[in-house]
Amino acid sequence: MTEPFAGHDVRVAPANAASREDLLAVLGTSDPGRCQCQKFKIRGWMWTNSTQLERTAALIEQTGCGDPEARTTSGLVAYVDDEPAGWVAVEPRTAYPKLRDLRVPWTGRAEDPDDVSVWAVTCLLVRKGYRRRGLTYLLVLGAVDFARERGARALEAYPMITQPGRVITWGELHVGARQTFADAGFREVSHPTLRRVVMRVDF
Repeated sequence: MTEPFAGHDVRVAPANAASREDLLAVLGTSDPGRCQCQKFKIRGWMWTNSTQLERTAALIEQTGCGDPEARTTSGLVAYVDDEPAGWVAVEPRTAYPKLRDLRVPWTGRAEDPDDVSVWAVTCLLVRKGYRRRGLTYLLVLGAVDFARERGARALEAYPMITQPGRVITWGELHVGARQTFADAGFREVSHPTLRRVVMRVDF
């Protein structure tokens, strides 16, 4: 099937309301699953400074999965017909210490990296079989609502610029595509590299 999902086909829930099995079903079915959404959490070179088991344990702890009463979580899970199908990482920007070491978020901007009121989307992932049907757009809309409801002043993302005919591997595109965020109401605030931009929505 290639028809876009309609909003009523998809339920987006905080990851703490998801089961461990649902979470790993999404994050464990593609190349980014090796990361377990720790790329921006671990300082240094992730593949040498952590193991797969450590990254999975960190993900479980950060999401608080299986605990609907958890006060915090690190992302949202999308369900299609009650099947876990997608993931978006969304938290205060300060939750991602590795971002401090990268030039993309900060080049040409006078931003306070310690501002806890600015949140960030750092990863979008859709399971095989659910891709190319607009699920990332619905995940981004869910992230906007989630950040706003949790008191964020703004929400940022660091997506890639995609071009017709140019192949981008799924692993590269874990940060999302610029058009997805533009369609969700984000504006471009900087263009630090040829292929990456900073997008932002202020509340």
